[in-house]
Amino acid sequence: MDLNSDLGEGFGQWTLGDDDALLGVVTSANVACGFHAGDPVILRRVCDRAAAAGVAIGAQVGYRDLAGFGRRFVDVEPDALTQDVLYQVGALEAFARVAGTRVRYVKPHGALYNAIVAHEEQAAAVVRAVVDYDRTLPVLGLPGSAWLRLAAEAGLTVVAEAFADRAYTPEGTLVSRRLPGAVLHDAGEIARRCVAMATGEPVSDVEGGSLHLRPASICVHGDTPGAVEIARQVRRALTDAGVELAPFAP
Repeated sequence: MDLNSDLGEGFGQWTLGDDDALLGVVTSANVACGFHAGDPVILRRVCDRAAAAGVAIGAQVGYRDLAGFGRRFVDVEPDALTQDVLYQVGALEAFARVAGTRVRYVKPHGALYNAIVAHEEQAAAVVRAVVDYDRTLPVLGLPGSAWLRLAAEAGLTVVAEAFADRAYTPEGTLVSRRLPGAVLHDAGEIARRCVAMATGEPVSDVEGGSLHLRPASICVHGDTPGAVEIARQVRRALTDAGVELAPFAP
C-alpha cells in the first residue's frame, strides 16, 4: 500500500502543513506545482528533502487559483487546461531532476480533482497533458472517475486512491468540504478506516452504509489540524496490521 500526502502547499511567507514531518511518514509526495500553491523556493526544498527520504515525487496539478487554493472550479478551455497541466509538470520536473530524481506520477488537486470525476472535457484535457509529456507516468485519482477511465483508454497506468480523513457518499465520491462532517478528525477512527481499506474490508459512508474502496494508495492530508499525528497513527496501524508500505511508482 502507498501512503501519499499533499506537500509544498505554502507560498512565500505563508506556510501550510509540516512537510518535513510528513516526509518521514508517507511513501509518496503530491507536490504543489505553483498554480494553487507552492513557489520555486518551496518546490526546491520539498524535492530535495523527498529525494533524500526516498519518497516518490508526484506532480499535484491544479487550476490557476492561488487565491482560492485551487478549490474553486474554473471553466477553463480544454486546450488551455492541457497546457497549464503540462507547464506545472515541467516546472516540478526541473526541481526533481536537480534533486537527483524525477516526477513519477501525476495527481490533480482540489476542485480539478473533483471536476474531472464527471467533467469529460476537462478530464480529457488533463489526460492529453500527461500523454504529451510522458506516457509512462502513472496517474492517481478517484475510482470510477472519467479521469481514470479516459487515462486508461489512452494507455496510461491508472492508480485508484482513497482518502484517510474524508467522508464518502454512498456512490463512492467525496462529500463536499462545504458540508458538515466532510473531514474526519478522530485519529483512531481514521487509522481503523485505513486498515479496513488496505485489507479489503468495507468502511462506512456518510449515510451509514458499507462501502468497499480497494485503493492502491491512501491520501493523508497535511493541512488538517493534527495532520502529522494522524498520518503517524495511520502508518503505525497499517504496519501493525501487516500491510507493507511502498510507493506505487518506485
